[in-house]
Amino acid sequence: MAKILVVDDEPDLELLLRQKFRRRVRKGELSLVFAQNGVEALERLEEHRDVDMVLSDINMPQMDGLTLLGQLNELSYDLRAVIVTAYGDMRNIRTAMNRGAFDFVTKPLDFDDLEATIAKTLSHLEVMRDALRSRDELVAIRQELGVAARMQESILPTHFPEDPRYQLHAWMTPAKEVGGDFYDFFRLEDGRVGIVMADVSGKGVPAALFMMVSRTIMKGTAIGQNDPALCLGEANRLMAESNEEAMFVTLFYASFDPETGLMEFANAGHNLPHVVKDSGEVVTISCESGLVLGVVPEFNFPGGSVTLDPGDTVFFYTDGITEAMDEEGVEFGDDELVEILAETGGLAAGAVCGRVVKAVQEHAGEADQSDDITCLALRVLEPGA
Repeated sequence: MAKILVVDDEPDLELLLRQKFRRRVRKGELSLVFAQNGVEALERLEEHRDVDMVLSDINMPQMDGLTLLGQLNELSYDLRAVIVTAYGDMRNIRTAMNRGAFDFVTKPLDFDDLEATIAKTLSHLEVMRDALRSRDELVAIRQELGVAARMQESILPTHFPEDPRYQLHAWMTPAKEVGGDFYDFFRLEDGRVGIVMADVSGKGVPAALFMMVSRTIMKGTAIGQNDPALCLGEANRLMAESNEEAMFVTLFYASFDPETGLMEFANAGHNLPHVVKDSGEVVTISCESGLVLGVVPEFNFPGGSVTLDPGDTVFFYTDGITEAMDEEGVEFGDDELVEILAETGGLAAGAVCGRVVKAVQEHAGEADQSDDITCLALRVLEPGA
């Protein structure tokens, strides 16, 4: 059961919310607690330590909503705060967001918008809690390399979406020693698709553990933040907070809209994807490198956008492909990758990944694989179909 603390000095609001959510309350899906100002809110939080979300007005007697946000930060409660403010009050909205508010709704309340905001907030909170639970559990059970390798493979999605507007396929061939490569894809608001390609520093169990935490944090922040650059900023802050082993991850994150073909992205020190045209022309996505995640808590990550045409394929990868070496120590290289991709124009997403992986393996021959070989292809079929 989700528990929401509503903080507002208007008595009519309590009646409205109790009426609006009466069915969910009766079903045991939701519990509502009320306070008339920030002082009462802190008292309620002492009584109800299991509050998940605070929905607070800004203008209230004794203690206003902005002051309450500051108090919540000091108490470090495991919850999310959403503010209620007048339409167009951007000054207070900016102040509230800077003080840690997750989102905001405007007065007069639109209950459809309020329900959507509550759902998004609680979903984000649950993913973050899962990330923290995963971190605590995985750090506590550091086991042998073989177990870590199985965990690394099992956490990656292997069922790819079937959609008339696009194809998506990914591939990872893990090295003998567990590394930290990972890819991910997930649905976002408004039908968009989030795509992640990343590489954690180091090898062995620590890299596998940090990979799992990074993946969960990244997915959680993407749910609550539409802007890829701001999403990386929030994920970076969370990773840096509890990074005692000074590990880091390079990561490229993209948000793709199948309806329009628009792909927005941001980069954290990762290899830039290539766009393969139907004709075989290969164009590297233009974006600054940025900084790796988990090192500097506050950093503005570079980003950009590109509108993809039907027939375009975006190829994401890690350096395990370009740095794969043959028996004489010669790397596969960026130029060879571009040459192989130029031969894949018009191919399905799975065929593109297969063609590249085969070329890398043929180049390596009998040489030991020193790093994970990881890639993902997104092929645009017909936006809006």
